[in-house]
Amino acid sequence: MDDDTPDEVFADLRPKHLGVWGVAQIAAGTGLAVYAMWVGFLQPGFRKVPLRLQVPYIPASRAQVQNVMTLLKGRKGGLVDLGSGDGRIVLEAHQHGFSPAVGYELNPWLVRLSRFHAWRAGHQDKVSYRREDLWKVDLTKCKNVTVFLAPSVLSLLQKKLQAELPDDALVVAGRFPLPDWKPCRIEGHGVDRAWAYSMQAHKQHAVRNDTELTKENESS
Repeated sequence: MDDDTPDEVFADLRPKHLGVWGVAQIAAGTGLAVYAMWVGFLQPGFRKVPLRLQVPYIPASRAQVQNVMTLLKGRKGGLVDLGSGDGRIVLEAHQHGFSPAVGYELNPWLVRLSRFHAWRAGHQDKVSYRREDLWKVDLTKCKNVTVFLAPSVLSLLQKKLQAELPDDALVVAGRFPLPDWKPCRIEGHGVDRAWAYSMQAHKQHAVRNDTELTKENESS
């Protein structure tokens, strides 16, 4: 089982042919630089998000989306995408039978782009994109969670996932793995790789580690 480090994954982010529509989407996301500078000065709430927790917009490739869906195969119920970007994971999840399929994204331009994607696909009334801070989203009833976030965010997000998700939940991370968790399945290669994490298996592993640590402390 191969495990790419963040540096190795970054090395795979080579330029690819995106086409006119791909360029337009990146422009919609990265064009927010001017907007981000503006709100940084004029909207105090935006400044509450530390720089290291601000994730640059990089559209998920078709292979990445497919790998995520493969890892979710056989799962049912709703799906939540944290940091949903242009919304393609949510839209694809709906088309694979997940309901409700909800994306949480703090960037208002990307929320608009997501809704446009849904409208163009004719599913605007069947998926939901909400402009909310992912740290404030209640995950206690979520059974399927997807994340395409930077390593600095994932290292902190682990704590929220462990504290809030039910035992039967599955977390799927794309592009970068959760740094301290052991995946139950891996799909794809390089930058297109996706990792699946069983909350039940993770919590059992955490309990065993705590028990072993306690025994070591008692014997020392």
